[in-house]
Amino acid sequence: MKYVLVSGGVMSGIGKGVIDPYINVDAGTMAPTEHGEVFVLNDGGEVDLDLGNYERYLNIALTRDNNITTGKIFQHVIERERKGDYLGKTVQMVPHVTGAMQEWVERVARIPVDSTNETPDICIIELGGTVGDIESAPFIEAMTQLRRSAGKDNFLHIQVSLVPVNGGEQKTRPTQQAVRSVLSAGLSPDMIFCRCVEPLIKSTIAKIADFCFIEHSNVVSVHDVPNTYSVPPLLEDQGIISIFTKQLDLSSIEISPALYRTGQMNWKQWKDLVDLQKKLSQTVKIALVGKYTSLKDSYLSVIKALEHASMRCSRELNILWVDSEHLEDKHQSVDRPTFDKAWLDVTSADGILIPGGFGERGTEGMIKAAEYARTEHVPFLGICLGMQIAVIEMARNVCGFPHASSVELFSHCPDPVIIFMPEISITHLGGTMRLGLRPTVFQPGLGWSKLRKLYKGNTINERHRHRYEVNPTYVDRLMDRGCKFIGRDDKGERMEILELEDHPWYVGVQFHPEYLSRVLDPSKPYLGFVAASAKCLDQITEELNSKPVLNGEDERVLTNGVKGLEI
Repeated sequence: MKYVLVSGGVMSGIGKGVIDPYINVDAGTMAPTEHGEVFVLNDGGEVDLDLGNYERYLNIALTRDNNITTGKIFQHVIERERKGDYLGKTVQMVPHVTGAMQEWVERVARIPVDSTNETPDICIIELGGTVGDIESAPFIEAMTQLRRSAGKDNFLHIQVSLVPVNGGEQKTRPTQQAVRSVLSAGLSPDMIFCRCVEPLIKSTIAKIADFCFIEHSNVVSVHDVPNTYSVPPLLEDQGIISIFTKQLDLSSIEISPALYRTGQMNWKQWKDLVDLQKKLSQTVKIALVGKYTSLKDSYLSVIKALEHASMRCSRELNILWVDSEHLEDKHQSVDRPTFDKAWLDVTSADGILIPGGFGERGTEGMIKAAEYARTEHVPFLGICLGMQIAVIEMARNVCGFPHASSVELFSHCPDPVIIFMPEISITHLGGTMRLGLRPTVFQPGLGWSKLRKLYKGNTINERHRHRYEVNPTYVDRLMDRGCKFIGRDDKGERMEILELEDHPWYVGVQFHPEYLSRVLDPSKPYLGFVAASAKCLDQITEELNSKPVLNGEDERVLTNGVKGLEI
């Protein structure tokens, strides 16, 4: 097994973090506005958003064990101590905690992550935060041990740093200081990836290389580009493939011709897509009406799914960020300018999206946005809470239940059209929701459904993260008034998808399709929504249905973004 360690210096938040040195066992109970979105995996693992980036970019399927936290390691070590696994020894940070970290990495590195079902050749380890943080110290020591045990040609260390500009000059001192901290901790970077505004000039590269004891070619400029999809070609242009091949002796790894051809085809499609983005002349405006708009990373997967869909539709994406509280009537008297601005964004958008969330705050504004989309025939997509909001709005304004609500929002509402799922814990929050990959079955008689035409097969698998569901006792009355639940769970008991028949696009889904959206294979609910907003839905639907079937397999049938992975 070959390992690539990515660590950071100068500041956090510049592009790495799969190992998280916080005490939480996982990201499930952390507020989106504090740590960004919680990403959900097939097995129900609630993990750091960085794992979503890996899945989207590499088209792989990870497990909860791929995200390591201090809390997980401590829990694991303490459980072993309680079982007597340490045979009466004094359990210490070194070697027991650091040893557990190393063993965890070595074990997880061998888990297959794609449709080949083969053991991976390379494991990428991202260490969150910055080297020098007190909470990162055990992980640094564990990685030092791993480097020694991995041996020559099997370990590559990349340090990600920031090169600020002051007075027009690129400053290298912060990077030099960060590398000194890494060296003093026992690690020696082989490459330095420099985040910067403009490309590094030769003198800056020379100074960093000379003071940090690495080859000049191993200093890589990761400067600002129009979008993140342009980063891989940027790195390729600087020769990192040849550097990786030499440092890790990658020529010794055998790759099948078929797998090589697939990689070459995907790389060509990727670069073609990046080139196309430079030529776009039309824009699609999407109003994202949410509760956590103060931190855009709270909706990172939603943003990426919208980007994937807009690229597929050959449109430049313009997201209008709308705080749902600003749409509420009571906000009009609090801050009239922000109220007017919020409604201007909603009414000028080509499409309206309401993403997931928890709690009562801002939900009345969401309900008003859903009503506007329905009555004005503006394309609409509701995700998780967004679907529940659509149900509440229709129950109030179409079905004759003016006080309808969710028990999450109003525990004693007279018409609870959204209820707490009976099997969910009411005392413990961490890891107790309905989580992970679960099937949704399309109902019969859906020749009219716009969403159904985008999918292949009667059953789809999507990832879930919720505690509340549509109340079964209200389903028939909602259906009678046009709220069509076109998708249900495999038992036919839970409502998974709603769609309105006489509307350009009005869809709500209980699952989170953004978790499975890929750069070259956009999520179908998002693709249909953006296509309807861009007025090209018929064209996209026709293109999807005319896509050729190769070797008896339909390339559109993807579970978790890669063929062959099922529940």
